[in-house]
Amino acid sequence: MTVENLLFTAASVMAVFMGMAAIVVRQKAAKRPLTMKKILIPPVMMSTGALMYAFPYFRLTPFEIGESIVMGALFSILLVVTTKYEVKNDALYVKQSKLFPAILVTLLILRIILKTILSISISPGEIGGMFFLLAFVMIGIWRLSMYFNLRAFKKQQISSF
Repeated sequence: MTVENLLFTAASVMAVFMGMAAIVVRQKAAKRPLTMKKILIPPVMMSTGALMYAFPYFRLTPFEIGESIVMGALFSILLVVTTKYEVKNDALYVKQSKLFPAILVTLLILRIILKTILSISISPGEIGGMFFLLAFVMIGIWRLSMYFNLRAFKKQQISSF
């Protein structure tokens, strides 16, 4: 087994563990009201990963950037459409979705399949850069939709006084 194959396998296993952790975190987060802080922190913290592009090994071509952005936007549709909200105690909550774990597992499986296919012609660094950008766009769009829902909820609360 080559070093690249070993790293590929390790990255795939880590992705599965991170996915499982995300499911647990999302289930716990659904027990607390939605706030601007809860919406902004994940993409802001994730944005530090963009420092990888400082190294040529991770840099993408314009075509790869476009592909990643389009795929991230398409995947975000699943998250945006399946995220439901509920009002409790004059606060907005994200409803726990039975579909979220299934969607996340499906996206992880799809990620592993795509990585396997893409690794034939694209370097592991570029694949890492592409999947980071894809995930960032996906989460960014999802969080933006959460922001708009929270903002509409707050406007509705103010107008009902």
